[in-house]
Amino acid sequence: MTVFISRRELLKRAGLAGAVAAVAPAFAAGDEAAGAQTTAAAVGPAARDPIANLTAAESDILEAIAARLIPTDANGPGASEARAVHYIDRALGGALASSRPTYQAGLNALDQYARSTRGRPFAALSAAEQDGVLIDVESGTATGFPGGSAEFFNLVRTHTIQGTFCDPFYGGNANFVGWDMIGYPGVRTIVTPDEQRLGADVPSNHKSAYDYDMFTK
Repeated sequence: MTVFISRRELLKRAGLAGAVAAVAPAFAAGDEAAGAQTTAAAVGPAARDPIANLTAAESDILEAIAARLIPTDANGPGASEARAVHYIDRALGGALASSRPTYQAGLNALDQYARSTRGRPFAALSAAEQDGVLIDVESGTATGFPGGSAEFFNLVRTHTIQGTFCDPFYGGNANFVGWDMIGYPGVRTIVTPDEQRLGADVPSNHKSAYDYDMFTK
């Protein structure tokens, strides 16, 4: 039986250095879901990004998936505010281009599975129903996926994590919300001895690596 951890525990396990590699799925439940609306209102609704490589229908499904993987809740913004799907859409035309056919087939299969088992498109389901679909997909019991549903789930989860915590230059981590979420203070070329102390409170500088001349695009 698949058991999902809370986002608070997710971030605790991830730490700062290993966020992209170690973060596990976090589906909102209970108090997390209750706080999502308040947090979203405080952050403000994000305007829909121009679509470069996904279709509008695919983008809607992927936005709904990402919003459940790293949800907006009482603890703060999530993948939606970080514009993780914008990162994925952009990368599918470049570094992740080889994954484009997998996204096309997988997103269609996920939506068809939601329709056949829950009676509605995935994006139209309640949060709890979406979580149920995604549990099936992660466990490999969802049908209609070329190569298996678990493989597709892992791909989307990995890219959603990347889009939430990447350098903003790559199209995700909008307004540094991902770095703020895990307490990462931003890229620095000079770190003082005081800032290197264990437990030091280092303020965020909200700088991309590419704000420095030493890094080339």
